[in-house]
Order: sequence, then structure tokens, then C-alpha cells
Amino acid sequence: MKRAAAPTFIFALVSLLVLATADARLQQKPGPADRFEMSDVMIPMRDGKRLNTKIFVPRNQTGPLPIIFKRTPYGIQGAANNFNAYYKALADEGYIFVHQDIRGKFGSEGDFVMQRPARGNDRSAIDEGTDTYDSIDWLIKNVRNNNGRVGMLGVSYDGWTTIMGAIEPHPALKAISPQASPADMWLGDDFHHNGAFRLSYGFEYAAMMESGKDVQQFSFDRYDTFDWYLSLGPLSNINEKYLKGKIPTWNDYVAHPDYDDFWKRQTMIPHLTSVKVPTLNVAGWWDQEDFYGPIAIYDALEKHDTQGMNYLVVGP
Repeated sequence: MKRAAAPTFIFALVSLLVLATADARLQQKPGPADRFEMSDVMIPMRDGKRLNTKIFVPRNQTGPLPIIFKRTPYGIQGAANNFNAYYKALADEGYIFVHQDIRGKFGSEGDFVMQRPARGNDRSAIDEGTDTYDSIDWLIKNVRNNNGRVGMLGVSYDGWTTIMGAIEPHPALKAISPQASPADMWLGDDFHHNGAFRLSYGFEYAAMMESGKDVQQFSFDRYDTFDWYLSLGPLSNINEKYLKGKIPTWNDYVAHPDYDDFWKRQTMIPHLTSVKVPTLNVAGWWDQEDFYGPIAIYDALEKHDTQGMNYLVVGP
């Protein structure tokens, strides 16, 4: 037994040295402050509201660069963490990055409306598309050393803001990648699957997004949430006991249980009547929330794609 101790000790020592070396390399990895000049701005919209925006300009920039733009309801305070993760390949290649709180969330002014419908023919209205247009217009005029070209991408809600920005795109918007974007919240995405209401998801997500300007998880009084729902009684108790009528999306569920004009107005599919921007749709075979959306968006655009700009990637 003692003779086996030496190889075991050597293996353990080598393992520690390898781990220590890897840890040292991680510590030496440049942080966002080393790689980017960061600034916070409030970008004005056409109705006077201002949207909270973070801008990251590479410090080693040698010439004009394109902008990658992401719009989210989930808060942008941790945006810099993505440069060694989700955005690593793009950050290594060299882009200006812009992250923005959408209207009514976190640091942005105005009222948050869940999945605010496209404005259609109402030219006096605002939607996520007009906010995108106004933001891009400001960015290309005010961010130093950009080359006048903007790309957008995002996942889930951020994928939805991406495709919404391409319905009436700013001329500087040159490419988009909506990933796992919802398209119709009654027919197949988050809140309903083929019209079947997803109670736990619908209740908890609406409460999380509309209880304040930030994101607040609903506070259950027990670990077993299945038991909580069983003990709830009729669904009318959700407003009577908990939400008190203050969560607009829950009120919409109650008022519109069927596929009526409310849900038909919310989907962007009828507005996808041309492919104005090269589009890479992305879906996942095992996505329990938004597999319907990317396929529906791709199908709608494909009917009008005369220039070969509409693509779909589906992975695991």
C-alpha cells in the first residue's frame, strides 16, 4: 500500500499545479474595463421618453467599427459579463457593443407593456420597432468611430425585440439574428401551447415582469409550488388573494381566454410582409417555451424572401 502512495502523491501534486496554472490564466484574462471604454447614456425617443443604454467601445480600436445592439427587459447592469461568455467570439473579433433597457424597465423611462403590439398603420403610435429605430439613429450619430452599420441579436424576449426592430428597420440596421423569439403567445409560445394555458409559467412570469421596473420573482410560501397551486382553489383567487388586479398580463389572461382580437393583434406575423434585413432565425429542438416562434417567423419571411436573405438554424 505504501508503494502506491508515491504515484498518488505525484498525481495530486500535478493536478494542483495544473489547476493553479489555469486559475492564474483566468485571473490574467482582461476584464471589460481593460478592453472597453464604457459609458451610460439616456437616449431620447420620439415621444420624449429616454431609454437607459450602456455603450462599450473597444480601447484598441484602430478604425470605424460596426455596432452590435441588444435590447432587453431583464436589465443591463451585468452586460459586461457577456464578453467572456455569450459575446466572446464577437468581442474578440472587434465590435462596438450597445445594451439597452427597453421602455419602462429598470433605468428606462415610460411604461412597460408586455409584448407591445406592432403599431401597424397608426403612424402616431410607438412600439419596440420605433424605439429601436430612434435608438439606432442616435447611436450612429453620437457613438464615436462607428462605421454606420448596426446588427442586432438576442434570445427569447431579446429575440422578439430583435425581430420587432426589423419590421420598419432603420437604414443602418444591416443584419439581425432573432433567437428563440416568440411570435404568437396564444398559438404556440410562452403563455399558451396550441391554446392550452400554461398556468405556472404564465402566472409566475407575469408577476415577475410586472411587479415593478425590475425583475421580481413571486414569493411562494412553501417549497412545493405544485402543492401551492393545488391549494389555490379557483383561479379567481390569484387576483383576490395575491395580485389584486395590479398585473396587466394576468388580467389579459382572464379577459381573453380564447384566440380573440387581443391575441391576434399581439402577434407580429401579419407584419412580416417583406425581408428588409438579412435574418438568421435560431431555434432549439428541445425549447419548451419558444420553438413555435422561430419557425413561424421564418415561414412568414420565407414567403417574401426574393433575395435569399432569410435563414433558419435549428440545433439541440
